[in-house]
Amino acid sequence: MGMINLVIDNINVSVPKGTTILQAAKKVGIKIPTLCYFPDQAVKGSCRICVVEVKGSRKLVTACSTPVGEGMEVVTNSISVRDERKAVLELMLAKHPQDCLNCVRNGNCELQTLAEEMNVRSIPYKVEPKDLPIDDTNPCIVRDPNKCIQCGRCVAACQDIQNIGAINTSFRSGDLKITTAFDKPLIDTNCIFCGQCSNVCPVGAIYEKDDTAKVWNAIENPDLHVVVQTAPATRVAIEDEFNLEHGTIATGKMVAALKRLGFNKVFDTNFSADLTIIEEGNELLDRINNNKTLPMMTSCCPGWINFTEKMYPEILPHLSTCKSPQQMFGAVAKTYYAEKAGITADKMFVVSIMPCTAKKYECARPEMNDSGARDVDVVLTTRELARMIKEANIDFESLAEAEYDSPLGKSTGAAVIFGATGGVMEAALRTVYEVVTGKTLDNVEFKDVRGLEGIKEAEVDLAGTKVKVAVANGIKNARIVCEKIKEGKCDYAFIEVMACPGGCISGGGQPFGTTNEIREARIKSTYQIDEDSPIRKSHENPEIKEIYKEFLKKPLGEKSHHLLHTTYTAR
Repeated sequence: MGMINLVIDNINVSVPKGTTILQAAKKVGIKIPTLCYFPDQAVKGSCRICVVEVKGSRKLVTACSTPVGEGMEVVTNSISVRDERKAVLELMLAKHPQDCLNCVRNGNCELQTLAEEMNVRSIPYKVEPKDLPIDDTNPCIVRDPNKCIQCGRCVAACQDIQNIGAINTSFRSGDLKITTAFDKPLIDTNCIFCGQCSNVCPVGAIYEKDDTAKVWNAIENPDLHVVVQTAPATRVAIEDEFNLEHGTIATGKMVAALKRLGFNKVFDTNFSADLTIIEEGNELLDRINNNKTLPMMTSCCPGWINFTEKMYPEILPHLSTCKSPQQMFGAVAKTYYAEKAGITADKMFVVSIMPCTAKKYECARPEMNDSGARDVDVVLTTRELARMIKEANIDFESLAEAEYDSPLGKSTGAAVIFGATGGVMEAALRTVYEVVTGKTLDNVEFKDVRGLEGIKEAEVDLAGTKVKVAVANGIKNARIVCEKIKEGKCDYAFIEVMACPGGCISGGGQPFGTTNEIREARIKSTYQIDEDSPIRKSHENPEIKEIYKEFLKKPLGEKSHHLLHTTYTAR
């Protein structure tokens, strides 16, 4: 590829042909402000915050969408550039609510940050904020159209990345707005509550429903025994909320913070991820050996379950009947653990810390009460947990590391990789191989199913039987697999699907602004935890062996079927 030579702010730059001015400026350490631009999305060039001067051009151009040219001379900091950017920002602010202190994004808002950087202290236009109804009709995501700045980042996430199309643009020019079809509430659309829209929103227009008050109240209630579980992907993401390096493994600090918050016990969803592998692996073998519906598809991801129920109900028989690790944990916490602790289920309060907004919907599903009460009482996203830690004035970075409690706190490397795309598949294969062959699997790493590719395939030899498996990374790729099944052209035995690109490490409830670069850092750390784990196979977890011996008796048994499995329904 040919190189292009240009000058930006009197600095000589050489970049490949096709590079934009924004990218070229970043290479030499020149910051150009943006709003509609987001890494890993198509360029929109609509907000005009990134305008720059190009010698010979009669008007300012957008740096995010303008490719460099040989000999181009660019100025990113002149009075005309600053005035234009400031005028654009002031017009946005004139239509924006002036209530930063009451906003969930206060202190973490890109619009607010730009106003500070551009020294905007007053608005020279008539301030006319919108007065539109807020959509909080579902248990997961709140849409506040009054704060929307029409950047289009949420639309790109929903349409292009996820291929769902629950939100889109309507009308044009000054009447442009981002909304759902016929302005319906999200609960009445094909939204799967994955939350990818909220993760890329630069302001407080889309965010998770805050349930922290429910948790504070439960902790303060002396009549309740409040336990918390933490999902695999939270331990390599929460550090972003405290300005630590992306991908920092913060397991011990997170556990310490939860204990400081006042939870009676801090447990690990990794325990029930191991439990899921035992049940799911045995279910797969049962389907293969008894000519039952194949391929079997994973059921850990509630966004994927919502997608299937709403858009591919004919695929429902292919879903594993296993509950997700979150729900399995709730069911055994309110039965097995409650019995061991001498606590009645009605006095147990189970909180989940999840990377996912759709988990809020999952825990509220009416069928998730096999423990005799609601299996999981409240789900908090990684972002909500960070808010609680800050509210409690806990210095996260200086915390001494702490350990999970037992008997639901011990886990394996196989469990932690649930957080990355391909991880559920790899964890299952480690166990299924040894169950079928009776041999020890020396090399436990199935690297063919790792990575951010859209659809990954592998073939495993199970005692002479070749089994083909696949991993669909993100809902857009899951749709491709579903169509193959409908057409009868799918010869896989087992398929993993995660709704969010990269898996749970970039779930809709993770710290705002997850990019592919951040995904890679979190995935790398996830596999590092696995490599460092003394036990890397789910069936070797001693606490899993104990729960089957004392309580569940056997995989797919009567008690397991009642507590750990469920069915899904076309909606």
